[in-house]
Amino acid sequence: MPKYTPPVRDVRFVLDHVVGLSAHANLAGFQNATPDVVDAVLDEGGKFVAEVLFPLNHSGDQEGCTRHEDGSVTTPKGFKEAYDAFVESGWGTLSAPEEFGGQAMPHVVSTAFQEFMISSNMAFAMYPGLTHGAIAALLVKGSDEQKAKYVPNMVSGKWGGTMNLTEPQCGTDLGLIRTRAEPQADGSYAITGTKIFISSGEHDLTENIIHLVLAKTPGAPESSKGISLFVVPKFLVNADGSLGARNAVTCGSIEHKMGIHANSTCVMNYDGATGWLVGEEMKGLAAMFIMMNAARLGVGLQGLAVAEVAYQNAVQYAQDRRQGRALTGPKEPNEKADTLFVHPDIRRMLMEAKALTEGLRALCLWGALQVDLEHAAATEEERQLAADLIGLLTPVIKGYGTDKGYDIATNAQQVYGGHGYIAEWGMEQYVRDARIAMIYEGTNGVQAMDLVGRKLAQNGGRAVQAFFKVVADDVAAGKADPATADFATRLEKANGELQAATMWFMQNGMQNPDNVGAGAHSYMHIMGIVGLGVMWLRMATAATKLKAAGEGDAAFLDAKLMTARYFAERIMPEAGALRRKIEAGAEALMALPPEMFEAA
Repeated sequence: MPKYTPPVRDVRFVLDHVVGLSAHANLAGFQNATPDVVDAVLDEGGKFVAEVLFPLNHSGDQEGCTRHEDGSVTTPKGFKEAYDAFVESGWGTLSAPEEFGGQAMPHVVSTAFQEFMISSNMAFAMYPGLTHGAIAALLVKGSDEQKAKYVPNMVSGKWGGTMNLTEPQCGTDLGLIRTRAEPQADGSYAITGTKIFISSGEHDLTENIIHLVLAKTPGAPESSKGISLFVVPKFLVNADGSLGARNAVTCGSIEHKMGIHANSTCVMNYDGATGWLVGEEMKGLAAMFIMMNAARLGVGLQGLAVAEVAYQNAVQYAQDRRQGRALTGPKEPNEKADTLFVHPDIRRMLMEAKALTEGLRALCLWGALQVDLEHAAATEEERQLAADLIGLLTPVIKGYGTDKGYDIATNAQQVYGGHGYIAEWGMEQYVRDARIAMIYEGTNGVQAMDLVGRKLAQNGGRAVQAFFKVVADDVAAGKADPATADFATRLEKANGELQAATMWFMQNGMQNPDNVGAGAHSYMHIMGIVGLGVMWLRMATAATKLKAAGEGDAAFLDAKLMTARYFAERIMPEAGALRRKIEAGAEALMALPPEMFEAA
């Protein structure tokens, strides 16, 4: 059976030396993140997920959720008790505003805990995760009355939340939605329609579920411009805050999925359910994007988190399993065979996993810091820079992070050989669970098109130019130190590939938009490589300084430096090949007519 140890030491290293948490102690919210409080969150949070949530991961996957004839849904055995313990311990309140019952910690601190929770039990983590996204949308777009009515109980975990976008006939193209919202005399709306793929749509963990639903009002344009957002509670809420009548929203069925079986992914039927407009009419997509962007960063974190637990188990298996001899001769002559660790191909998979998971962890936490700085930085210029950077990198964190997270999970399964394909060893669950992260909250192809089709040109290219400057500044500092000069030079080359690809899009995209679409996925991966490269340069710089000062765990720091070297030598060069793929253009990709893809 699998095991999981929260990577507390690595998170501390990133918070101290990449995020620089202490440097922001004077900002709003950061004063609550004192070193002892952060240590307690990491230590106690890690202990909670390892002891309470992780033991339910395999059994929850095996049992799944159950829909009953009355439309109610029960989660797997132990989930309700675990959720009650989660709520009682306050883990869901870490970064929520104090005025609504939260602890007002920086988002970057709660992100560290969320990684641990997802690694321990991804399906469980999705229940409070969706609630956090719904809270974010209500806090920005909801009325004061809506915030007061719903948010405190959502923050506490007493109530859950969902996002309802997809319908049977539409996914990414939300302009095709058919769910209707008919205005009522009392100012409410009657919501009618069917939504599919609704994570946490119905369950027994909370006493109420607050659904945020996209629908169209009468006369609205038949496009995404006609979409409005509505808050539709499972149980209506009385004026005194108590629960009233059951609303006309039910779970029609639970989707039969490849993975995340312990999360109830539902078909939701709205039969004249009572809802209230959130924000302005026909401005619902902008409101929902607040929730979607938070969710996209959370999904990127899922890519990292599942990769981490799969990697940990592959390392353990490689240490225990004996097969064959080292190419250079037996490493343990007294044993009948050496461990898997002596084989270069096993090392390739494990080193790639180590380099990517530690790099993604740094990028996810640094990205979470930008979310904090977007609101709390001291100057408007700093707030704008943070907003630009996280806006640009959100599709990269989601798309590149989950592409690589899935690759790591499958490589971890490969380390096990035949045992990786057998359910009792647990690795095939991680592969199944990781796969969905590449699909939901916008497929990774959609993320790539968001990056190249919208984010690059936004505000005259201000965000990508800011990113290039971040890279250039780090490269200049790295090249000035002989210990990091080689890494910095290699990063400079990878960034040059990214800049060249950006210029190629500018020169070739207008004449043939398919050139942009054909190269978008490769471009997203180059930016992912460069983004992780910046993180690895910062980690290598910190490790070098700590070693020179005689501080820290020498073995841990040596491992950081060697992993940085691996990233520089074996992952960063991929940027050049990706650029050449982009510059091949779209002709070979788009030339064949559809019928030529069919079998003879």
